[in-house]
Amino acid sequence: MTDKTQYLLELIKRNIKPYIAYPKTKAVMVTGSVAEGLCDEYSDCDVMLYYDELPSLQELLLCRQQNHGAELIEILGDPKQGAFGETFFVNGVECQFAHATIAQWEKEISSVLEEFDIQSPIIKGMSGTLVAIPLYGETLIEQWKAKIANYPDGLAQKMVEHYLKFFPIWGIQSKLANRDTTLWYYQILVELAQNLLGVLSGLNRLYYSTFQFKRMSRFIEQMKIAPVNLASRLEGLFRHPASFCVNELEALVRETVELVEIHMPRVNTSEARRRLGWRQQPWKLEQLDQ
Repeated sequence: MTDKTQYLLELIKRNIKPYIAYPKTKAVMVTGSVAEGLCDEYSDCDVMLYYDELPSLQELLLCRQQNHGAELIEILGDPKQGAFGETFFVNGVECQFAHATIAQWEKEISSVLEEFDIQSPIIKGMSGTLVAIPLYGETLIEQWKAKIANYPDGLAQKMVEHYLKFFPIWGIQSKLANRDTTLWYYQILVELAQNLLGVLSGLNRLYYSTFQFKRMSRFIEQMKIAPVNLASRLEGLFRHPASFCVNELEALVRETVELVEIHMPRVNTSEARRRLGWRQQPWKLEQLDQ
């Protein structure tokens, strides 16, 4: 554990004491860079707190007042929905405390694991739970970890099918070269890279969200099923000339489709395959019949 990580972990342990004193607090865990041991001087403190009943805003104010002059930045979300966020600065460090009832959190977990809601923002929280460090209510947190770690086959297939959509940019490169399409070109690159990661996340039973996606290489290292040198090849899409990148992207899509056909043959890949090798052909001026 680095000195910066240790410092933030100790800061969090101090900051959560007033919250733990709230009688309806049942579990507290730290996620993000602190839990993963990857902190630097810009890292914040991501903390999840769970209750039988949410504290009031006045009760949160009292907690902050006990944290050596913590400065509130914002309250996000509606407590009436069973969860909301609190952001404040203390000792110059941004602290993001997410508050949720146990009932709401378990309902959200079920929406992903049982209803296969892969677009739910809670997927990022579920991924964070797997690496989280329990600070209070360890038994309850370990139960959640075990449940989330049991990645359903149906969820994996839903991930693959949802993200198996690749706009054939390789087929229109000649057209793009003659137009002012810089923003659109990079938008397509980002979306295709995200979709590649989404498909591969399903194949590898990994929780994946495009929301504030960070540490791509570290994420890809968890994949046992992936194109060779995936991380460096995805990075290269944004560093090399478009004439090279679109062909590399087509190769990545082809390799990913082949992996789907090997490891999840029940998924229909025909539409993705149809677009591979496609090139738009220019039309020519011809004499029109009068």
